[in-house]
Amino acid sequence: MIDNLSLPELVAQMFVVRASGCLFDHQIRYPEWEPTASKLRYYLEKLGVGGVILVGGSAAELAVRSHQLQSWAKFPLLLAADIEEGVGQRFAGATWFGPPMAIAEVARHDAGKADRYAEQMGAVTAIEARAIGLNWILAPVVDVNNNPDNPVINVRAFGETPEIVGKLAAAFIRGAGEHPVLTTAKHFPGHGDTAVDSHLELPVLPHSPARLAQVELPSFVEAMAAGVDAVMSAHLLIPAWDADFPATLSRKILIGKLREELGFEGLIVTDALVMGAIANKYGANEAAVLAAEAGADVLLMPLDPEGAILAVCEAVTQGRLSISQIKESVKRIWKAKIKVGMLISDPLQPPLAKGGSKNLQSMESIDLSLLANPQARATAADILRDSLKFGGNLPLQVAQPPENQLLRNLIVVDDVLGCEFLGNHTPAIALPEQFGYELQLIDDRTVAIAENTSAEYFSPTLLQIFIRGNCFRGSAGLTQAAQDWFKKLLKTGELQAVLIYGSPYVLEQFLPHLPPSIPYVFCFGQMPAAQSLVLEVLFGIDGTANA
Repeated sequence: MIDNLSLPELVAQMFVVRASGCLFDHQIRYPEWEPTASKLRYYLEKLGVGGVILVGGSAAELAVRSHQLQSWAKFPLLLAADIEEGVGQRFAGATWFGPPMAIAEVARHDAGKADRYAEQMGAVTAIEARAIGLNWILAPVVDVNNNPDNPVINVRAFGETPEIVGKLAAAFIRGAGEHPVLTTAKHFPGHGDTAVDSHLELPVLPHSPARLAQVELPSFVEAMAAGVDAVMSAHLLIPAWDADFPATLSRKILIGKLREELGFEGLIVTDALVMGAIANKYGANEAAVLAAEAGADVLLMPLDPEGAILAVCEAVTQGRLSISQIKESVKRIWKAKIKVGMLISDPLQPPLAKGGSKNLQSMESIDLSLLANPQARATAADILRDSLKFGGNLPLQVAQPPENQLLRNLIVVDDVLGCEFLGNHTPAIALPEQFGYELQLIDDRTVAIAENTSAEYFSPTLLQIFIRGNCFRGSAGLTQAAQDWFKKLLKTGELQAVLIYGSPYVLEQFLPHLPPSIPYVFCFGQMPAAQSLVLEVLFGIDGTANA
């Protein structure tokens, strides 16, 4: 069967291209990475690429989009998404869980409950992914986040020790494994102890082989034992193993360590090849060739898919790459496609969807009732509730200020323009408004605060901070705006309460300076459900503050 494909068809099966989850070209948000419909159709129908990674749009849109893409495809597609926090993290309307580190917080107090939560999260994510046509979950993250300054992993990790990360990641894989989807352990061999964002530049992991074996590798071993389908490489330089090439481009690491030492037989997929750690030094097409040479089966998000396919084909014809290695990769890819429902109806043909037609899922079979059902949403809320941290004099007693003052709801975010979890209707804004608070929304682009401490300008202030590790930001900690406002409000006595959404490391930076009487609430999540829980605790709406 493999022998009936041409070299370009074989190589194209190794590529997964990025596309917008939205249906129309005018909705594309990242035109450098997301092709137009005509270009995407060309990749799928003419080149025969093996898969698509999707970002953006609603869950209902994606159900239509996935059907559209499968109908265009020369061969049935792996449809993937970075849904580490549930389908709702990327596609509006589906269940959105808090970040995995929230479950690690639960594990501090109740390991059994945390295991159940991780397994339920995996199951819900798998069910909802399949409901909208996705068949490849690019999760769980199994990095051990033992560096508080990590800008790219941070709360995406299941914890700070290999024991808890391995246990919870394995539970997630078990939950998802009950359904016909692929799971992915990432980012091998471990991106947790870095302070550099690999989306921007190449981090170096300077540890000894003994330390790597003790801290970085155990969670991957446990994920493999739990049956994870794929392992994603990290764009990291690890001199103890390979002083010349980052892990994604290192045969010593992908074949020598992952395949031969650890015995992994599933798919090896690169992290996105457009990321600065790789693209800045090696170039778009050469990076793809080097990754294939290193032993990667799936080449994710090349900047120029057609050019990268041609470059890999040329490497084969020149003898840099063996055709047998390409065929072994395609065999693994097709084995994965068969697992998620693509049947081989003719030994001379590539995998087909069930029923012998190209599309994996008819439009009539889409069942949106599988998305965000009450039980799934309740589980997501329970994880957030059980991982809350709070203190000070709770609940907050709201007293109306004198006539010349206002109650101020000061919200500090990383990026106002990129803040999809905030709006006039969301609890962080709407609920304080009911108590008479007026909104002030700022980020690091906002001009410096005025140094005016006259009493008549004092405003009792509710300070809400939304900060976590975000890709491409290059920092996981407090923004300058957040630090400046916190210091000013403490100095002037305006600070009524502090609410932090996202990184527990930000809370740890604040607590030593926070007077014990001032209320604070921390939640790992930032979505509207998290905002509701936090404000209910602050204002004593449902009594959880005294639980």
